[in-house]
Amino acid sequence: MCQSQWQRHFDDRLGLSPLEELRTPNSRQTLPVTERLLDNKPEHIVQRVQAAIHPPELGINMDIPEHLYNLGEIYNLSISRGTLTEEDRFKINEHMISTIKMLESLPFPDELKNVPRYASTHHETMRGSGYPRKLSGEKLSIPERILAIADIFEALTAADRPYKKAKPLSAAIDIMHNMVLDNHIDRDCFELFVRDKVYLRYAREFLPADQIDDVDINKYLVG
Repeated sequence: MCQSQWQRHFDDRLGLSPLEELRTPNSRQTLPVTERLLDNKPEHIVQRVQAAIHPPELGINMDIPEHLYNLGEIYNLSISRGTLTEEDRFKINEHMISTIKMLESLPFPDELKNVPRYASTHHETMRGSGYPRKLSGEKLSIPERILAIADIFEALTAADRPYKKAKPLSAAIDIMHNMVLDNHIDRDCFELFVRDKVYLRYAREFLPADQIDDVDINKYLVG
């Protein structure tokens, strides 16, 4: 498919936004022109206007892609897992950096002084593969581990996400158990979440009845 060719009978600058026109050369080719059906072109690369540099005291530890975006057709069709490119994923994950900067600038009273920290660690994992700081389990407090579980459970069961359907309880708990086995979330906190049926109390209050199915908690508990 990548080597297949076609004949283009229209100017490839038609319909472009002003910003897209700036990075798309006006080749003034004589139409029709024969070209690859799919291709990675220089104009598909969106360069960074400014470097993604963050103050060291924020502890940001994220892999920053070379480009802001890569819109290459072959590049995007070659994604091995999921639907996001490296550049797309970084843009999504960048929201945590904005969260940290915003909350760190607020004058929280002493009883709320941990809010910036708690708000910025729910995407961290026990094995240290999360973001934005790549913190491992020994650096995550119990409240932070609990918030990670709450965030994942809410995301799995939420019906307002445009990229997925809401999971029934049994499917959500099963996915989370696999995340325990993968050392993504804390086992003890997960087992407490299941044993005390926190998931069920939440479901009865916030989820529609057709999402609340039976969960065999015994297969998720050790000992």
